[in-house]
Amino acid sequence: MLEPSLDLYGETFERVDAVLADLVVKCHARYALIVDRKGFVLVHQRAVWAPKPPSLDSLATLIASNHSANVAIAQLFGEDAFRETVQQGAEVGTYVEELGPEALLVTVFDGSAVLGKVKLFTKQAVARLRVVLDEERGPPPVLDLDEAWSNDTANLFDGLFVKRTLP
Repeated sequence: MLEPSLDLYGETFERVDAVLADLVVKCHARYALIVDRKGFVLVHQRAVWAPKPPSLDSLATLIASNHSANVAIAQLFGEDAFRETVQQGAEVGTYVEELGPEALLVTVFDGSAVLGKVKLFTKQAVARLRVVLDEERGPPPVLDLDEAWSNDTANLFDGLFVKRTLP
């Protein structure tokens, strides 16, 4: 089964989410997403004024695939990879920068955003996110299903599936 290569939970998720929210505001972006290289959306933010985004799952898959193709192109020229990619259309653009070996930061912007600001604030967000992700490396939280949980669950099921007599 294909699973995301990076898990964000608890305080780490909240800190990452806050960085993305700040990025969207500072550079006037429509959306900011962290996408892993397999094409999973790990976390995203949307500007209040932004239109409903296209399917984020489809976008993440295409961004990850495009990044892989760009890595292959860079290697043709003797580079390890292109660290950033800009695509700009008539109405919408994307700016993609590597967060590390597992993920990409994607900033989606429109004509109301200045590309220089998008690049500047995305680079700053990448630096902040790398610090957060490096600080928070460690085992995931352990779910402790103790005896009290087991008893409560059994009681719940007993209440749901008890035989009832009709009057």
